[in-house]
Amino acid sequence: MLVVYSRSLNTSGEHSNLISWYALDVEIDLAACEAIEYGLMEASALGTETGDAVDDHQRVTAYFDRVPDRELVRAKLAEALGFYALPSSSIREMNVRAVANEDWLGEWKKNWQPMKTGRFLVAPPWSEVPETADQLVIRIEPGMAFGTGTHETTRLCLAAIEKYFKGGSFLDVGTGTGILAIAAAKMFPKARVEACDTDAEAIEIARENARLNGVGAKTAFRVGTAEETTASADLVCANLTADVIVPLVPALLGATCGRLILSGILETQAEWVSNRLRECGVVAPIEMARDGEWIAIIV
Repeated sequence: MLVVYSRSLNTSGEHSNLISWYALDVEIDLAACEAIEYGLMEASALGTETGDAVDDHQRVTAYFDRVPDRELVRAKLAEALGFYALPSSSIREMNVRAVANEDWLGEWKKNWQPMKTGRFLVAPPWSEVPETADQLVIRIEPGMAFGTGTHETTRLCLAAIEKYFKGGSFLDVGTGTGILAIAAAKMFPKARVEACDTDAEAIEIARENARLNGVGAKTAFRVGTAEETTASADLVCANLTADVIVPLVPALLGATCGRLILSGILETQAEWVSNRLRECGVVAPIEMARDGEWIAIIV
């Protein structure tokens, strides 16, 4: 199975003149696959390829355009395993090898298929899929791992947006590639749609993706996060991680005048986040949606 997310490789094949790629093969316990993929992307891999599972282990291969920094890779993998509450022994072996400069990008494109969530169909720019009244196509350039529509946390958010957004105003905190803001703008072109991220590079990617989808003039992106001065919105979405969400809860609640969607939360972290919401005065029933080991909390 080929699973590729790319932050720096564009679809024009800008690396086509490279003599070779460098592949980092990581043998892991089966349960650590998602954590390792995430950690490798954080270590600046251009993409990852996940092999078939064999018994209780699996190989994840990360591709780089230069020899990977082993210390950086080890640090990012350790962080990812810690986030997923997995032991360091989940990694069995790591090896680097050079690979021929074949048409890796072409193979990559063939394997990244559109992902449908309700009315939304998230597709790469080169996919020829039509947009209809019942199918809103969101075209996303290869981006960060939590922003291509394939991750459970993104799917949970898209489903909640389709269910609860009725127009008016929308705020996406931690927008990444901008997919959720684009979805809201496509649903209701006259809505006030705003999005923020602390990563300036992510904001530039999100702006470009919004332009690609014809909603660049209908979405306002900024570098930053939810604060006391943030204008309130009818629907606020924060697809982050539990350790980022918990301290942000007061600001997120303050920015919400309708519903708040919190995603990027593992099932084991649900009680932690729910308790923080109650500490901040949330008394209404809390709805939880699940996809695999991930949940979204809707207030």
